Amino acid sequence: MNQVVIAGGRGYLGRSIAEAWSSLGKEVVVLTRGEGAAFPSRPGLVFRTWDPSPSAAGEDLAVLMEGAFLVVNLAGERVAGLGPRYRWSEKRKSLLVASRREAGQALVAAIRKTARPPSVFVQASGIDYYAPGEEGRDEGSPPGSSFLSRLVAQEWEPSTAPVEALGVRRIILRLGPVLGPGSPVLAPLVLQHRLFAGGPLGRGRQWFPWIALGDLVGALVHLVGLPESKGPYNLVAPGLVRNEELSRILGRLLGRPSWLRTPAFALRLALGEMAGTLLEGVGAEPARLLGSGYSFSRPNLEGALVEALARGS
Repeated sequence: MNQVVIAGGRGYLGRSIAEAWSSLGKEVVVLTRGEGAAFPSRPGLVFRTWDPSPSAAGEDLAVLMEGAFLVVNLAGERVAGLGPRYRWSEKRKSLLVASRREAGQALVAAIRKTARPPSVFVQASGIDYYAPGEEGRDEGSPPGSSFLSRLVAQEWEPSTAPVEALGVRRIILRLGPVLGPGSPVLAPLVLQHRLFAGGPLGRGRQWFPWIALGDLVGALVHLVGLPESKGPYNLVAPGLVRNEELSRILGRLLGRPSWLRTPAFALRLALGEMAGTLLEGVGAEPARLLGSGYSFSRPNLEGALVEALARGS
């Protein structure tokens, strides 16, 4: 009961989660579709290649799952990015759906073959589950109707739901944008401000839910350690912040102006349907996480940004 298996552990979040569990004395196995060495190896941290499709869920994967302490599923094609390859064509949308559905089903198929299923299964998700709007959204709020909402609510989260019938405690992490050193969310915003082109996106009044990298890892460890924790949790900092406030604080910390707005039409022209994720914010609130007794180490946006920038973002 000492092994942690992380699917999709080569990315930004996976690296931090893997290193955290390794530092806690767990044997961490990172499942990767490519070669290993995504980050420096250390004792108790190994890489295994896998084919994240249900038809390929062979005995090797089942052996890794046998009696594991924890399985974390972060697997899925990257949703957003710069360049034409990330634009949401119908082909791209199909890839986003299939990469999540098939990886989840592959993990479930492997767990079905075990005599001793894992104790806990953590399923990554996103706050895009909810519809945008002025109102706050807690874990009891209904899903939205956008492509991302359907992707999360109808494909990603349900893909691993069958493990619950196998006696595995499943925790769903609905993540907001993660701020930390090297954050892929923060890096383009920092560059924009350093080039004196920083400012709000569109009207700037949309909510910007966020969580510090340290709190993401801390909340995950906290929830896994609570036997009663299961179901969805919004992993966002307490207190709703708007996009214009993010820009103002970032500009002040970098010593750059933050008044140059990016018009909504320009974003829609450059990004197409994906622009909606930047222009329409979700006011997600961490109701269940706070109710579980978790205490945030970085509840303040400025503090989180100072820490991230000081360490090289």
